[in-house]
Amino acid sequence: MAGIEYVRGDATAPRGKGVKIVAHVCNDLGGWGKGFVLALSRRWPEPEAAYRRWHRERAANDFGLGAVQCVQVGPYLWVANMVGQRGMRTGSKGVPVRYEAIDTALGTLADKAVELGASVHMPRIGCGLAGGKWSRVEPLIVRRLVERGIAVTVYDFGD
Repeated sequence: MAGIEYVRGDATAPRGKGVKIVAHVCNDLGGWGKGFVLALSRRWPEPEAAYRRWHRERAANDFGLGAVQCVQVGPYLWVANMVGQRGMRTGSKGVPVRYEAIDTALGTLADKAVELGASVHMPRIGCGLAGGKWSRVEPLIVRRLVERGIAVTVYDFGD
């Protein structure tokens, strides 16, 4: 069983052949405007528009912590909006990241990746503005994706 492949680069330009899913973590407030989502929106308008509509219509859908919305942005390319943070700011209840929600979302993502025969590409989800620790997120990715035979590439942006 292969592990996670770590590379320097841009997760919005995923490497390799075949069907790919770019996965990232969103908040549960409908906010989209800081962090990795800015890079997504520069490349494709669809994930932001779909996320905002999903949040706006949440009374009639599954929007909430742990939910996943997969948006097709190319013939062999998808973006997975995963709701894995409560709010947007660190406050009295701690950092926004919710590991249980990320775990649930990764399980749903794994099902979609298997269905599509896709590899999964991501930044260090939940560890930027959400305030999470990679030492807690990485084992979730291994258990939910890698152990199911899904190729995962994690991108560290910059030099």
